[in-house]
Amino acid sequence: MRRTSFSALLLSSIVGVALATPALAQNAPQASPVVVASGEHVIKAAPDQAWATVSLETRDSRGTEARRLGAAAMTSVMAALRKTGLNADAIQTVGFALHPDYEYANGRQRMKGFVLSNQVQVRIDDVSRVADVLDAVGGLSLPTSSMVTIAGLRFDLKNRASVQRDALRGAVEDAMARAKAMAAGAGLSLGRTMRIDESGADVTPKFGQEPFMMARAGADTAMPTPIAPADIEIRARVSVVVEIK
Repeated sequence: MRRTSFSALLLSSIVGVALATPALAQNAPQASPVVVASGEHVIKAAPDQAWATVSLETRDSRGTEARRLGAAAMTSVMAALRKTGLNADAIQTVGFALHPDYEYANGRQRMKGFVLSNQVQVRIDDVSRVADVLDAVGGLSLPTSSMVTIAGLRFDLKNRASVQRDALRGAVEDAMARAKAMAAGAGLSLGRTMRIDESGADVTPKFGQEPFMMARAGADTAMPTPIAPADIEIRARVSVVVEIK
């Protein structure tokens, strides 16, 4: 008797669920029709900031002497940079190393001495002074044991984040205009904005001349280094999902 009662109860539950399912499906909200559109916006702006890396290499047969000579040479480099009017926080050390210097002869390795490497990153907040900064370093007369290299010159915007937000706003406006055009083509109008996604954002900082190396004895500063930065492009892409009715 207990088995019969349990089977009857189970059958009754299954039938109840089966009868309720169509009713639930009828009451489920229908998804609204939507249109999906993408938008893009590009802003071009003249750079107002520049960055460069100044590297110094000093060689000597003794490690202690390489370090001493390198310290003296970098002191001269940083003094020359400060004389150009750079802010105190615009010169930052980004690399320092002292390592053996080897040469190979007849298949054998021989240690010649030591190399001290010291790199500083320079931020130039006045683009019109870029040539002055580069020439100030390039015109130094350093000992023959040291060589200075300037590389990685690039241009940027101080308020890049703000410009990126402006580009995003423009991309959304473009996407909404496209969505409206598509809806109008189908004889419909836009409803609620259901979703906005950022599809990508590109910043193209423009680079200056190719990295160049200054001679140990100093460069000719009679003629300033020509610098001609191009505009920086900030591109934003978005996609929107908008209800149509």
